[in-house]
Amino acid sequence: MDERRRTFNTPIREPWNAPIHQILKAVDAHMALYLKHGDLWHLEKAAMLRAYLHELKSYIHRQEANVANLGEGAGREGGEA
Repeated sequence: MDERRRTFNTPIREPWNAPIHQILKAVDAHMALYLKHGDLWHLEKAAMLRAYLHELKSYIHRQEANVANLGEGAGREGGEA
């Protein structure tokens, strides 16, 4: 298997990389157990974790946009009136 690693990173994303990786592994584990035993609880927990990851990634994107907007605003201070 090709072990390519993501090279894009930001200071906002950095602290979340390891937790996101672990949650994705938990999703995989729940799916494997669901497929092995047919226990719907595992399917539900995988869906719950995916929803959490979606919310977390949306939060990270909003934080990055806020930082980018702050950076743009700093360049305009003291400019034309």
